[in-house]
Amino acid sequence: MASNKRKTQRRFVARNSGIHGKGVFATMRIPAHTRLIEYKGQRLSEAQVDKRYADDDDPHTFLFSLDDGMVIDASVGGNSARWINHSCAPNCEAVDDGDRIYIETLRAIRPGEELSYNYGIELEERHTPELKRLYQCRCGARHCKGTILQPKKKTKKK
Repeated sequence: MASNKRKTQRRFVARNSGIHGKGVFATMRIPAHTRLIEYKGQRLSEAQVDKRYADDDDPHTFLFSLDDGMVIDASVGGNSARWINHSCAPNCEAVDDGDRIYIETLRAIRPGEELSYNYGIELEERHTPELKRLYQCRCGARHCKGTILQPKKKTKKK
């Protein structure tokens, strides 16, 4: 007896990446402005995150900060979205939709192309050379900034 279920091909797959550890790669052409996946994981307060990672000096985590002060920790209950790497020339973006984060394409993606978005990491402390090394970017983009940190916002002096 034949199955009535259509076999659907996955649009992307996680595998080893030249950027950093694992990455997520398109398995087919994906149109621009396509919602790909929700960034899932355990929701924590910033205080809970600070407590959980107090002794961890590795800045490479699966944490996604939300505007409401909560944080998604994809190391607990996360999905493939946690493997999407940063790029200084991203082909995707993180979209805040209420209390959920989705990854959407900025442009059409070719089969085999690695998905990426700008992590937009903002740190209040001074961006020292050591800190920039900890947050080194390996995206390989033509105009790579060398760090995944967002530039400090310049404040106007009165």
